[in-house]
Amino acid sequence: MAEALAGKSVLVTGGAKRVGAAICRRLHAAGASVLVHYRSSALEARALQVELQARRAESVAVAQADLLKASAAPQLVKAAVKQFGRLDAVINNASSFYATTVGEITEAAWDDLIGTNLKAPLFLAQAAAPELRKTHGCIVNIIDIHAEFPMRNHAVYTAAKGGLLALTRALARDLGPEVRVNGIAPGTILWPEDETWRDEVSRQRIINQTALKRIGEPDDVAKAVQFLVAEAPYITGQILVVDGGRSVSL
Repeated sequence: MAEALAGKSVLVTGGAKRVGAAICRRLHAAGASVLVHYRSSALEARALQVELQARRAESVAVAQADLLKASAAPQLVKAAVKQFGRLDAVINNASSFYATTVGEITEAAWDDLIGTNLKAPLFLAQAAAPELRKTHGCIVNIIDIHAEFPMRNHAVYTAAKGGLLALTRALARDLGPEVRVNGIAPGTILWPEDETWRDEVSRQRIINQTALKRIGEPDDVAKAVQFLVAEAPYITGQILVVDGGRSVSL
């Protein structure tokens, strides 16, 4: 399956680093051409482009966009089609994540968390649908196990990811039969970049809640994405949980 995606074109939002970069690397290794979207991680996006194009020339493009603006979605789709001539998959990976304590929730936090985690995937799916219908392509939304198992003090993030879970199933109905739409719900894959998030004792408690007694790796999510894009032609409207068994203990 090394070239399962040869000749295909994929758009990955938030693709410059962390889980997004792992998704880009794995889909590229499977033969896909990749448009790496970023908001502010320009250096990381360019470095990833150089890294991957050293393996296959003219196979990676980068595009900056603020996904909080609905007008960014059709521009990203146009960029992918202009660069590669087609669009076969959209991976909605870009996300904001931080606590919102009830009593202190602001409209700005609502707009940001709902915007990146729910609004942007919807408008990107809408913009990409005509191209994906042409190629009988697919959408993969990166959700979160906490869409169904809320964390304390993360009400807005939970609402956004819960909405994305429902949106995934709704789009599967609306875009079928030409376009498949699925989601992946990771557990703990990487700790948030904010080093103050949880102390070591709290982190170990989370690890102990998983059946596999360890956190995952970005490539665990990337492998699941590749499966849904390249090897699951009869799967749509489903949420694949990649959490080391943590959700069975919550």
